[in-house]
Formats: sequence, structure tokens, C-alpha cells
Amino acid sequence: MSRDRYVDFLRAWAIVLVVLGHWLITALVREPGGEIAAPELLATIPWTQWLTLAFQVMPLFFLAGGHAAGGSWARTRAAGGTASGWVAGRARRLLLPTAAYSASVLSAVGICTAVGVDRDTLALVGWALAMQFWFLPVYLLLSALTPALHAAHRRWGLAVPVVMGVVALAVDVRVVSAHTSYVGLLNYVLVWGVAYQLGFGWRDGLLTTGRGPALMAAGGGLAFAALITLGPFPVSLILVTGQTPSNTDPPSAAMLAWVVAQAGLCLLAAPALRRLLARERVWRSARAVGGASMTLYLWHMVPVLVAAAAFYLTGLAPQPEYGSVAWWGLRVPWLLVLGLILAGVVTALRPLERALTLLYEWRRPDAGPHRRWPLWLGLAASTVALTRFAVRGFAYDGRFPVLPALGLALGTALVMASGRTAVRRSAGGPRGAEDVLEEAA
Repeated sequence: MSRDRYVDFLRAWAIVLVVLGHWLITALVREPGGEIAAPELLATIPWTQWLTLAFQVMPLFFLAGGHAAGGSWARTRAAGGTASGWVAGRARRLLLPTAAYSASVLSAVGICTAVGVDRDTLALVGWALAMQFWFLPVYLLLSALTPALHAAHRRWGLAVPVVMGVVALAVDVRVVSAHTSYVGLLNYVLVWGVAYQLGFGWRDGLLTTGRGPALMAAGGGLAFAALITLGPFPVSLILVTGQTPSNTDPPSAAMLAWVVAQAGLCLLAAPALRRLLARERVWRSARAVGGASMTLYLWHMVPVLVAAAAFYLTGLAPQPEYGSVAWWGLRVPWLLVLGLILAGVVTALRPLERALTLLYEWRRPDAGPHRRWPLWLGLAASTVALTRFAVRGFAYDGRFPVLPALGLALGTALVMASGRTAVRRSAGGPRGAEDVLEEAA
């Protein structure tokens, strides 16, 4: 079955907007004493919360991920593959680059701790380098549940995301009315799981008939508007410190409405964008971004630290009044500088990407039996460790996170150990990262 270029484009587009969104809201200010402060833009300039409507596109990533995973698992089932083998392959695709990134950051944290770097500074930097990690345990868990979720989809179709959405609404009512935030943890799987499950329906043609996409876009959009104007929810689709309730921590009813609306808009735009992607030059650009998506996602805050050290600590960066017209004008060169630095980072990481590709192929999953206990134990350990990093950063309270670091290392090792060594390819040599990506998707 040929790949759907539009699905790959959606994942690439989502990553690009996430990177640009994080860069745009990152504000650095050099204090008179030379210290660097990072005021929270969405909290200090409230109107900027409306910008999150353009940059919160993670529903697209889960939607496209569900579409791709549904096809991949269906092909694996048809070929006689096992659920554990398929889950192991998905987990390795996610955990190998994440572990490599985490090891690099944790090494730097360890060195900084040893030489006595200020603990508050270290904690802030450690948080900035892990702010994107919330996505990883959620996606890892949904990937592990894919065989069961897809079985439910084959039996009940669109009733599955409907039921998940109803349960998510009930959970959110409980969170808002009783302030039981721990119950809201379920909505990380339920709300984002709705987008993932809709991806199954999209692939099987259940969402593209009649007026379905238009009804989703209009209904979700109207529900979102009602919830932020008549209901208790804020407009911001990104976490704002001190804002209660939040639309993302945990995902709220308003976020669920946004998931439905954005999925509908995505389906409405599909015909026009597929025609555009039929042009090879456009497709090559989208495919290049998609092939580097994990690298871009994991490493995109490193250029902020480089720019802070090169331009703000040295006093070279202009310092117009925070939030002024001049300050906003400087956002353009700020984004361009970060883009250039990230391009250099991606280029420098190519040898690491090739090494990870070879490691992935060495322990590629196959259709044969797997040792299941290392896989599930490794997934559990990795999920807990990634969640801890997402909540507390890489240097909570300025200290080295010993237990989460060991948990991620052990979890990744166990997932890698759950398969058998792949048979050496007879011809063609090792494949590139994009080839492995195509197989995994």
C-alpha cells in the first residue's frame, strides 16, 4: 500500500509549528546585574494566549499518528506479525533518539552540578530542555495500546472515540467541580486518544463521507467557542502558570472540542493539500522535515540556550522594552537565528542518527516470538521516567535526577532486549533513517 503523503505532511507541519511556537513564546531579558530572566509571555502579556489557537497543532500529530499506526498494525497482522513485536518496533523508534537526547542533557547536568553551577539556573535550563517531554509518555502509551484500540475500532468503529470523548467530559467535570487533578490524568489518554482513534476512522474512510468533516469542524469550533466564553475554560491551549482550569494540564473539554474541530479542518483541507503535495519539489521538502521530526522535536530548545549564551549573557542582543512594538519586531531575527542554529545542530547530529538507525536495525522486531516481559517492564519504566522529566525537568531543584535517569536507561535497555538480533541484509547495505521511518509508519 502506498504511503499517504498528506499524513506525512501533517506530522511534519505539526512539528514545525510546535518548534516555532515554543521559540516565539520564549522571552529572554537581561537584568541589570547580568542575569538572564525568562518571563512567561502568555502570563505577562495575556492577549498572546490567542496565538495558541494557531500553534496548538498536536491534535494533528495524534490524528496522523493514528492513521499511520492503523495501517502499520493492519499490515503486520495480515503478515502474521505479533502485537508484542509491533509494539516493540514502535517503542524503539521513540525511545532510542529520546534516550540519546536525554543522555546528552543529563551528562551536561552532571558536569554543571559537579562544577557548582547555580542551582536555580540549572533547574530553569533543565526544565526548558524537557518542556516538550509531555508528549512522549502519552504517545508511547497509545502506541502500546494500539492493537487493543484497533481491535475496538474494527468492531465498533466511530463509537469508540465517541465513548472516549464522553468519558473524558465526565472526567473533566470531576476535575473542575471537585478539583481532583489526579483523576484528570486519565484525560491525557482519553482526549489525545480520541484524535488517535479518529486517525483509524480516517484511514478506513469513516470520516470522509458526506458532510462529516464540515460537521466536525463546525461542531468542534462552536463547542470550543462556547466553552471559553460561557464556560470556565481559558482561551490558551498551552499551559499558563497559575491558570485554573487549564486546557492542557490535564486536557480539558475545550481541548477535546479543539481536537474535533482541528480534525475536521484537516479533512476539509486534504484534497487541496494532496494536489499541492503531488508536486515533487514540495513533497521532498515535507519529507525531509518529516524524516528529521524526532530530532527537531527533541533538540529544538538547545538553540535557545546557545542564543542566550552568545547574545544575552554577553549583552550583544538589543534590549527594547519587553512587549513593545520594537520587541515584537525583533522576534523575526530571533526566529531566524534559532533556525540557523537548529540547522547546524541537526547537521551535527547526523552521525548519531545513522548510529541509532543501525542500532534499530540490529534489534529490529520480526514476526517471530518475543520475550514479552522485558518489553512491558521496559515500557513501564520508560513511561514513568519520561513523565517525571516532563513534570519536573532534567534538574528539578538544581539536582541531578538519579532515579528517572536510571529508569529511562533501564527501560530503553529492556525494550531493546525484548527482540532478537536481526539477520544481516544480503544486499544494499544499511538503510537510512528515512527508510526505517517509512517501514515504521
